[in-house]
Amino acid sequence: MNGPAPTPSRRSFVRAALSAAALTPWASLAVAQPLAGARGANRFVFVILRGGLDGLAAVPAIGDASFAEARGSLASFAAGAPLALADSAAPGLFALNPLLPQLHAMYGAGELAVLHATGLPYRERSHFDAQQVLESGGTRPYELSTGWLGRAMQTPVQLRAVALQTAVPLVLRGPMEVDTWAPSNLPDPGAELLSRLELLYRGDSALAGALARAKGLRQDMAGAMDNPQMSGGVAPGRAAAVGLARKAAEFLGSGAQIAVLEMGGWDSHANQGAANGAFSNNLRTLDGALAALREGLLGNGLWRQTVVLVATEFGREVAGNGTGGTDHGSGGAAFVLGGAVRGGRVLADWPGLARKDRFEGRDLRITTDLRAAIKPILVDHLGVPGSAVDTRVLPGSAGLKALDLLRA
Repeated sequence: MNGPAPTPSRRSFVRAALSAAALTPWASLAVAQPLAGARGANRFVFVILRGGLDGLAAVPAIGDASFAEARGSLASFAAGAPLALADSAAPGLFALNPLLPQLHAMYGAGELAVLHATGLPYRERSHFDAQQVLESGGTRPYELSTGWLGRAMQTPVQLRAVALQTAVPLVLRGPMEVDTWAPSNLPDPGAELLSRLELLYRGDSALAGALARAKGLRQDMAGAMDNPQMSGGVAPGRAAAVGLARKAAEFLGSGAQIAVLEMGGWDSHANQGAANGAFSNNLRTLDGALAALREGLLGNGLWRQTVVLVATEFGREVAGNGTGGTDHGSGGAAFVLGGAVRGGRVLADWPGLARKDRFEGRDLRITTDLRAAIKPILVDHLGVPGSAVDTRVLPGSAGLKALDLLRA
């Protein structure tokens, strides 16, 4: 099971007259009115990969002398040769999985930085505990009950956020109001009901606007599911992820400064190398969704002022297991992309893959704390005071030097 335990969510709903019965057929919608906030402000998207992405599969260290022996059958890729990452600091060491061609293009354009041998202060192997640390920003499970983005929103910058799911994830929980949006599987309302609602709300600009917005959101999501040019003719799950990414770009263009998306299914204990297996399809989905997010933000003029962080709760063991997969590990990979990112680089203090260099003889050793990537995004990109980040947002991180991730 990859997801966190269910907890109550905090949502902002349309005022009483815009009933759940009216809106639910279009979406699980908690964005009642256009979000407040200056359009010129920087944007941030956090993409959570639940289940533990195998960083050595997504970003293989093909130049490490121990890579092939350590990975065994997982050192080869059914989809073709790995996509080399030009990097002056470690030429020939790293590549991208061949199922990530659009991320590779972003890297070549200087819009993607890759973090490797990265992870959290947590070193155990529980999904729930590791995800709690990833989202809370603490150093051990359950020491904090709110999220690091939720606490960052408390600061004087007054950030607005939207979660592209039915409930507010832990990372956004705190005292500030958070909007949510997710597609619904319920049938569409009839034309007569729509006409009656439009008449009912005609005298109230806020309610009329919210109804129009809900209709538009539902139509756009349906288009993402049905239009082969938008979905790439792929499975519904991939089309849905692309649709959510496009929705995130739309919300960011409507005033939100922060969007959070998540993608599950990364717990690859078996059959990981299959060309059309779950892991391979997840990589295709991730690549397509991030490309769609970029396209949407280019379309509304926000890509140059956006940073996207893609992270998971932990990596996998270096060696494969007996069922063609990998078991829970420690160090892994993360992605930082966007027009505001100084990309075309792999940021890694590479520990090596020989057994003697692994954590507990099993895992890629963590040499870069993920919070060192989060700090410049909060402080330099979103304007959260550094003192608040060190003491309240990411407590215990004051000694961490922020990574140099952003364009000047």
